[in-house]
Amino acid sequence: MLSRAFTKPKRSFKEYGENSRSGSISEYDDCIVGFIDDLPLIPCENNGPSLSLKEVLRTSVSVMGENARGLTEKVVLSNARLCTLKRFRKVIVRKSEFGRRVEKLAQVCNNCDYLVPITAYLYAKRIKLVVSDYYPMGSLADLLSGGRRGQTALNWNERVIIIESIARAISFIHGQSPETVKNMKMNVHGNIKSSNIMINIDLTARLSDYGFVQLADCVEDCGTKEKRATTHNIYCENLSQKSDVFNFGMVLLDMLAGVQDLSYMDCIVKLEESIKQGDIPFFEFDMKGKERKQALKVLEIALACTSSLPETRPSIHQILFDLTHLLKTSK
Repeated sequence: MLSRAFTKPKRSFKEYGENSRSGSISEYDDCIVGFIDDLPLIPCENNGPSLSLKEVLRTSVSVMGENARGLTEKVVLSNARLCTLKRFRKVIVRKSEFGRRVEKLAQVCNNCDYLVPITAYLYAKRIKLVVSDYYPMGSLADLLSGGRRGQTALNWNERVIIIESIARAISFIHGQSPETVKNMKMNVHGNIKSSNIMINIDLTARLSDYGFVQLADCVEDCGTKEKRATTHNIYCENLSQKSDVFNFGMVLLDMLAGVQDLSYMDCIVKLEESIKQGDIPFFEFDMKGKERKQALKVLEIALACTSSLPETRPSIHQILFDLTHLLKTSK
């Protein structure tokens, strides 16, 4: 099947950073094991939880992801509440600016049903972190990879719900006004990818890590740099709306056919008509009739989003309009 040819094998935790594993933050050499005084986290809401540094570190139960910007951990608080903790490797702004930016990002996130809420943060000498809501269904990357390993795969209608949720999240961000607040772009996400799309129990999706690229820089060791040099990065890393749209298109291709490598893009474009005619098996799930027609239209949108010419990519508002019109009959 063509879709299987497009699917790259999962990399190890250290290389790819998408798979979870057991462990805790105290395993890492730059952790805060030696703190004498506890530090309170700053809540982002008036009624936000009262948390301390020792509490979130002590109740961290597993590493959910690791990349060049930092670690993502699952935290189980003493009251059984589950949270996600993101600890940054290299913050690019000073303490007062960090707090101002996080609180502004939290304000936007907490006003949108399609963004992951930010609940608290901390900027200390040796640790900078953000706490947000936890989603037991995991990320879109988790669900897609699980289906490819033989677990129950998402059907088309479930993918439709997720696709529309992601588009609404991006549309909300791109519609922010004012567009810039004190040198911070409010109308760009900057890091849209399947591992940053969290899934609710009802299979609606919430986009995480909004604006985090404007908080922390990437820090890579020599081994990570060597591995990145031999692999393709399927996501565009420029901080712009056109890059957000490109990344959304790559997420769509991953959801449709498991496309995880930019080197196959020209192949898809050349074979688009054959795919539409059904001469080449492309989709990684069975469909026919109305569902297949809808999936082919989503493929057209994905290819438009991933155009090599940024100026030809559609706006997210046009994409959402087209998706809503196209997919409303599938619910």
